[in-house]
Parts: sequence; structure tokens; C-alpha cells
Amino acid sequence: MLTRAGDEMPTGTPMKDIEELNQAFYNAIESGDLDKMSEIWIEDVPGRPATCVHPGWPMLTGRSEVLRSWALIMANTPYIQFVLTDVQTTVIGDVAVVTCAENILTAADTDEPGFAAGRVVASSTYVRTGTGWRLWLYHGSPVLQSDDDEEDQEQ
Repeated sequence: MLTRAGDEMPTGTPMKDIEELNQAFYNAIESGDLDKMSEIWIEDVPGRPATCVHPGWPMLTGRSEVLRSWALIMANTPYIQFVLTDVQTTVIGDVAVVTCAENILTAADTDEPGFAAGRVVASSTYVRTGTGWRLWLYHGSPVLQSDDDEEDQEQ
């Protein structure tokens, strides 16, 4: 970005850049935009492959395997919406970590119209590369509801 005087102006702080990229990650999932998802994930280099752990899945290693998993999720999810809470962002040098709770609303897996809700705690690790910040590792873990939680929701 250039100022009127022609001097370069920074595009933003690393913290702001990471928060915007993290939101773009969730927007890509919600809109089923695999091209955008591809832009967000890092290219594999020796010793630093892209890595992803979806809730309930085994660890996926390598950019092509990770992007294939997102393509499958997007193709088989007619509707999904995320409300992020407890978001914490830490930037140390060329590495950033975002932790959050994903409160998820999705189309129910039944013949009846409706929605299903769930909660996942997630960690995303971003690395600054020559082409900007890229997602290196995503790990989502489901939060199991207790019987007390289910009773509270029914009341």
C-alpha cells in the first residue's frame, strides 16, 4: 500500500493480519470456497508439512491430503456457521497461534429439516512465509456434552 507521498505504508500489524486470516479461514469453510482455503494453507517444505486434525479424524499430513479433506467436508456439508468465542491470538516472531471455541451450527443429518449444534475447541498455527502468513497446523477437538448440559438445554 502506498501513501500519497509514495512511501510504503504497512498493511497492518501482525496481530491484525492473523485475526483477519483466521476469520478468512472460517469464512472459506462457511462458503465452501476451496480456492480461498487453498490460499490460506501453507505450501509443504521439507520438515514443515501442512498438518490438520479435524474433530474425530486421524492426523492428516501434507498440503494435498489436508486440502482433499476440506474438499470432502465442503462437498458434504450443505450448511455450516461458526460463532467463535474465547479467541486468543499470540504472535511471536514469524509464528502465530490462535485458540478459540468454535460454536457450530450445521444442517442436521436427518431426513427432517433442522439444525444440529456442537462445540469444538481449536488451535491454529500460522507461519509468516515469503508470500505472507499461511496456516500451518489446525487442530480441532470436540467438546463433549455431559448429561447435565443436555438437561439444561431441554428446559
